[in-house]
Amino acid sequence: MADAGMLRFHVPEPEVRPGGTPDFSNVTIPKAGSVPRPEIDVDPRTIRDMAFSIIRVLNRAGEAVGPWAGLLSDQELLEGLRHMMTLRTFDARMQMAQRQGKTSFYMQHLGEEAVSCAFRKALQPGDMNFPTYRQAGLLIADGYPMVSMMNQIYSNEADPLKGRQLPVMYSSKEHGFFSISGNLATQYIQAVGWAMASAISNDSRIAAAWIGDGSTAESDFHAALVFASTYKAPVVLNVVNNQWAISTFQGIARGGSGTFAARGLGFGIPSLRVDGNDYLAVHAVAKWAVERARRNLGPTMVEYVTYRVGAHSTSDDPSAYRPKAESDAWPLGDPVIRLKNHLIHNGVWSEDRHTQAEAEILETVIAAQKEAESHGTLHAGGKPSTRDMFEGVYAEMPPHLRRQRQQAGV
Repeated sequence: MADAGMLRFHVPEPEVRPGGTPDFSNVTIPKAGSVPRPEIDVDPRTIRDMAFSIIRVLNRAGEAVGPWAGLLSDQELLEGLRHMMTLRTFDARMQMAQRQGKTSFYMQHLGEEAVSCAFRKALQPGDMNFPTYRQAGLLIADGYPMVSMMNQIYSNEADPLKGRQLPVMYSSKEHGFFSISGNLATQYIQAVGWAMASAISNDSRIAAAWIGDGSTAESDFHAALVFASTYKAPVVLNVVNNQWAISTFQGIARGGSGTFAARGLGFGIPSLRVDGNDYLAVHAVAKWAVERARRNLGPTMVEYVTYRVGAHSTSDDPSAYRPKAESDAWPLGDPVIRLKNHLIHNGVWSEDRHTQAEAEILETVIAAQKEAESHGTLHAGGKPSTRDMFEGVYAEMPPHLRRQRQQAGV
């Protein structure tokens, strides 16, 4: 046998480094409206190609076209626009609050607002999301009070979680928002287990699992796919591909699979990719996947192709690993601007009304912030009671915790 030479270790490299010219030529974008909409009960084997395309509804002229269009009224779209604008304004105020030392940490959703805001409107009351730290739009779009979100971020005396969670790690059973875990990917297998339990109980509620592109490299992601496919769990398996993990480009986690949606094919799971910056497309695909789950047709994997415009968190500097102008070159645009242009095209919105709405939303967010800050911030004002750390863990407090609480004098 001929000597093949020394082995070489392969490490994937991003297309461009800081200082280079942004390049998204490897992102193939189909024409809006060109991807077919299969029947809900389609055989997954017949739609394998959808794991490599991108479902789009809005074209560059702001028109909604193709078989995935027409599910939302103008009034519903106006509501969706306000949800995204509210989330973006909320983000800006909380980012500023972190820089002012009012909270220790924050994570923005800039550029990804359509993913969570549109998905939430496809669910029913009682359905449960198992989110990451970048799906606050699920709460905003469901009417969860911004003051409560801010109280949690500030860990103040009115924090609904009593200071027991990191900022932005919200939790609300009533709004279908399972407690966020800082250990990435754990929520994926938990969502599948919750969905299986719902089916075992003959309930009607489904689950939605959320994960980022980087965390798909975790073993929990693959374990979730095994259980979801084996037991046909009523769950939507969401992968938010925003191109970057903390500081690692998507190719590290994706490997040679081509797309993240393609991971589902080996498990026999129908897998689709959707334009994550197209509110209409996200909602349409979410409705399709949710209906499959509710009809006992099993799981669906959905990859949202989007872009993280901001830093990973307030602890991150993206200029160290990607070109500063890369977000401006992202070919799928800005989700807020795209929906705004569509509503203007439909004659139900205008630039003046948009500017007015921005001012109104800012006023509302500032009012909520003032109310939250009246209960305290990281370094000022009221704090959760020390007693709270002993409560809410056991149905009956064990003796050693009772002794510790007594020693603490609370």
